[in-house]
Amino acid sequence: MQEIKEEVLTGERALFRSDNLEISYSTFLNGESPLKESSNLKLKNNLFKWKYPLWYCNNVEVENTTFFEMARAGIWYTKNISLRNCTIEAPKNFRRAENIRLEQVNLSNAAETLWNCNNAYLKEVTAQGDYFAMNSKNLKIDEFSLVGNYSFDGCKDIEISNSKLLSKDAFWNCENVTVTDSFISGEYIGWNSRNLTFINCTIESLQGFCYIENLTLINCTLLNTNLAFEYSTVDVQVNSKIDSIKNPAAGRIEARKIDQVILDKTEIEPAKTEIISIEIDKDNKTSHLDLKVIR
Repeated sequence: MQEIKEEVLTGERALFRSDNLEISYSTFLNGESPLKESSNLKLKNNLFKWKYPLWYCNNVEVENTTFFEMARAGIWYTKNISLRNCTIEAPKNFRRAENIRLEQVNLSNAAETLWNCNNAYLKEVTAQGDYFAMNSKNLKIDEFSLVGNYSFDGCKDIEISNSKLLSKDAFWNCENVTVTDSFISGEYIGWNSRNLTFINCTIESLQGFCYIENLTLINCTLLNTNLAFEYSTVDVQVNSKIDSIKNPAAGRIEARKIDQVILDKTEIEPAKTEIISIEIDKDNKTSHLDLKVIR
């Protein structure tokens, strides 16, 4: 394997179509697409400072490397790439890429990142930016921290665990999502999706979980959650209060306490949903539900 060390590389396509290269302690300055169409790369302790550094590449290992703000749209159409202990300041990273592994990576400007990708594993990743992971599939994510709205729109086959998402409109238009042991805060979570499951999660959502086919909540805590489950088919078991429920389509909802249930017979069939409030009053009787039925 050829080695390049402590070099300053400039000019467009500086190392175009390279193969079997180990590059370390080097800086990529002005010049687009320095490693375009390269393969079998080991990159350690490098600085990328200009656009499109890793397009159409294959078999790439990146470690202790920084992608600065102008290294935007950095990794597109690439297959089999891993990044460890890296900082990515540039937006619009990872597009139509496959077999991605990110460990201990900081995406400080993650706007429009991880779009239309397939088969990605994220571990101890932090990200800040809107529209994270649009239309991607086969994602496995652990210990992930996100600040950014509209995340995971249009995704399929996702597993997320031990994570924290501050994200309005997360998980819209999704299919087959499982989130465990995580915290999510954001309005309108999960609209227009299928097969969403949340286990041991704490979730805050204004008018969340609507227009969903097959929503499952297991041992979750819902904070400041109102007008939930509209037109959704549900299997919900939460250990907290729910502020209000509106027009669930069918299924079962069980909560410690439910302040208000709104059922509009012109929109849904109330009998299709079993609603249970399990808080017990001083007389050991099930607490009263405030049912507002619109005929």
